[in-house]
Amino acid sequence: MRTMTDTRQQIVDAALALVADRGIGATTVDEIAAAAGVAKGSVFYNFGSKSGLFEAIIAAGVTRLTAALQEAGAGRSGRAAVESMVGALLEQVQAHPDFAKLVVAESFRSGRAWQDSIRQVREESMGALAAVVQDAWPERDAWFTAAALFGATLVAGLEWLVFQPDRPVEDVRAAVLATLS
Repeated sequence: MRTMTDTRQQIVDAALALVADRGIGATTVDEIAAAAGVAKGSVFYNFGSKSGLFEAIIAAGVTRLTAALQEAGAGRSGRAAVESMVGALLEQVQAHPDFAKLVVAESFRSGRAWQDSIRQVREESMGALAAVVQDAWPERDAWFTAAALFGATLVAGLEWLVFQPDRPVEDVRAAVLATLS
């Protein structure tokens, strides 16, 4: 018998997979429910609305991503912290490619009900990276440098997974870090 947590996770997994392929706007609650193997009412019962579902997906992803970045930077400073965090971000892209696609696709769309949840990516995940960038290069604009590094890592990671999956992760990491010179 499925528990509430199992049902919620099935819905989240189905929604994330569909959204990664189609986008949030093009994915219906009926499609999410069918892919999750649950009744449409289960989506609403567990999340309240389609927007509530995506806010939950984004919040969980941001929490996971921020924790990974903070752990990667812990005990390190300067460029070593940046290098470790780029590696951790690539690991997260590899482990959660659908979330990475969602972040890339939705970060700059405005007027969405879940816009505040997407803003968490900037404030929490990119904020962790901005802090170590500031330490590594105090003369640089920490937020723009972190945004460039974060975006480059996400896009390079997706390029790697989709088009060049046989390349070692270290090649991707080295290419991203080469942009900092």
